[in-house]
Amino acid sequence: MAERSFAAEVQKLRLGAGDEFHGEGILAVTKALLQSGVSYVAGYQGAPISHLMDVLTDANDILRELGVRFEHSASEATAAATLAASVNYPLRGAVTFKSTVGTNVASDAIANLASGGVTGGALIIVGEDYGEGSSIMQERSHAFAMKSQVWLLDPRPNLPSIVDAVEKGFELSEASRTPVMLELRIRACHVHGSFIAKDNRRADFTLKDAIEQPRRDTERIALPPATYLHEQEKVTQRWPQALRFIQERGLNEFFAEDAQDFGIVLQGGLYNGVLRALELLGLADAFGNSRVPLYVLNVTYPLVDAEFTRFCAGKRAILIVEEGQPDFIEQAVNALLRKADVQTRVQGKDVLPMAGEYTGGVLLKGIARFVEQHAPALLEGRELPAAARPQLPAPTPKTIAIQDAASQVHGRPPSFCTGCPERPIFTAIKLIERELGPHHISCDIGCHLFSILPPFNLGATTMGYGLGWAGAAAFNTPETDKRTLAIMGDGGFWHNGLTSGVGNAVFNQSDNVLVVIDNGYSAATGGQDVLSSKADNLIRSTKHPIEKAVRGVGVDWVRTVDHTYSLERMRDALREALTTKTKGPKVIVASSECMLNKQRRIKPLTRKAIGEGRRVVRERFGVDPDTCTGDHSCIRLSGCPSLTIRDNPDPLRRDPVAAVVDSCVGCGLCGEAAHAAVLCPSFYRAEIINNPSRWDRFKQRVRERVIGFLQARIERRLAGLAA
Repeated sequence: MAERSFAAEVQKLRLGAGDEFHGEGILAVTKALLQSGVSYVAGYQGAPISHLMDVLTDANDILRELGVRFEHSASEATAAATLAASVNYPLRGAVTFKSTVGTNVASDAIANLASGGVTGGALIIVGEDYGEGSSIMQERSHAFAMKSQVWLLDPRPNLPSIVDAVEKGFELSEASRTPVMLELRIRACHVHGSFIAKDNRRADFTLKDAIEQPRRDTERIALPPATYLHEQEKVTQRWPQALRFIQERGLNEFFAEDAQDFGIVLQGGLYNGVLRALELLGLADAFGNSRVPLYVLNVTYPLVDAEFTRFCAGKRAILIVEEGQPDFIEQAVNALLRKADVQTRVQGKDVLPMAGEYTGGVLLKGIARFVEQHAPALLEGRELPAAARPQLPAPTPKTIAIQDAASQVHGRPPSFCTGCPERPIFTAIKLIERELGPHHISCDIGCHLFSILPPFNLGATTMGYGLGWAGAAAFNTPETDKRTLAIMGDGGFWHNGLTSGVGNAVFNQSDNVLVVIDNGYSAATGGQDVLSSKADNLIRSTKHPIEKAVRGVGVDWVRTVDHTYSLERMRDALREALTTKTKGPKVIVASSECMLNKQRRIKPLTRKAIGEGRRVVRERFGVDPDTCTGDHSCIRLSGCPSLTIRDNPDPLRRDPVAAVVDSCVGCGLCGEAAHAAVLCPSFYRAEIINNPSRWDRFKQRVRERVIGFLQARIERRLAGLAA
């Protein structure tokens, strides 16, 4: 159950020639694939292209009508290997995944694919997850394009350019017999706009034709001595063919080429930011008309020498706007201009940051510095925006107030959602560490990685998706009885963990413990189903238990906790795993449904039931302020966002008391933590009843009278004492 449904939007994919398409970048990519006659699509979800997989899922009926095979791949490597269908057959195929972590996983398949080359167009759509909104280590896809000699497209972030890049990407791939990588930043994925649609096209040569008419060409297989020929073919044939296609089809773009004796060369994906910076400097207008020459690299690899020498002719200097490091493009441009004996000065990382996302403010400041160096007259008499000024103005009372507030307000670390079933697992680990002391804990990619932050402060390393147990593989020695813990989610388990983690532990006779968090979905990537999901899925096979898979590769000690909110069961399972005399790998499968997906599923049903007048009971928890001591161990042990503090109603006590706010979803962890940790009895459970029955109303009246009677007795006694 993905976090967002595109069931309504995908109907736009049926638009035909001449119709105007309005929508999001991700949807435009899908339409472009269908217009290009794609035969198969595969991929693995992850930011910022998760919604592309969701769109394809919701559009599965349309894909089938066109004979398109769509797969949710087991991993990025599986997706990239799927492009093998284009090696021997004129089949157009596309795969998609998050970069660079996904490209790392897929690099072996990409290298083999690029070595032998392709017959049909092969397009790799990567979500370039670089910058301030990223959740991964900061690297770029450019290095992979260079390493494997695949061509890299980076289109301007508007729908016509993105659609054109998809269609031209297939053509470039076929013209040069080389896979093509298309990178999309998060802003490109979610930009809105319009373009004139074309008819969807069914492939002339279909998957059925390929299956029934098998072909093979041993020269396309990456096996010596063919691999030595592949390397020569890349340089002598494919590279020149790609350069010719790029030039003849005008994939790169020139704007205001002769307007000044200096210019800017930029990655296509940064076009909007650069143009906005020029507009703020008075050097462009809102309609894209620039007073500064621009050379837009919609293809960032390979670079076209002839286009660079043409753009630099008669120019004193150019600015290379290349996000991230190393500065591959800037180095290459310096080399090609020197070889061509073109003396244009090349600037880039001297006025722009070496690393980090090129946001609007960063681009504005860097471009302003470049223009001031080469044409200060263009900025004379114009008050520069604050971000472009050499020195910031003196602090104003407003900025001082913000600084003062920042010094007093504590930063709140990212944390689990309210009611997350993963939270009690780490609460249980904290309770166990009180008994057994601290343990080395190896983390994994996924929501559970929030456990490294307060209030849990658990976890030492994370090495990659599904590599949680492999990250603790070295910690095996007969010199101690103490064991390590590893954490892995169900998404990571099916992605890579079953083999590299569980299988590796069995083979090497590990004596450590793995906790597999089975929340029913690939929650960290948007709530997509996985093999072990308990939900019904019309186009995928689900309900394959993790415990069965673990036992299948040789783990004998397995415990399943099917309700993670039961802290006692979680704590007891962890204690047994860490102290048992049984040797060998030990696996705990901790299973409860992702609360976000559960709420997406049940809230519409609840609203419908209430609207129809049916009786609906919802559970919520609260804290009795008269009982709460203000110790706040409940907050330290769970960290739930619905737990907060309030002023103590007792004038004789100063410590604030705990409180539960309206965001509570009734998971019960706070009460469970209080019970399992023997903290305090201040938590209570309440039932909120919509459309109550007569029996409900009768019970409520009885309760009110009994409670009112008892309260009146207390008040009379207090009044007597006061007298």
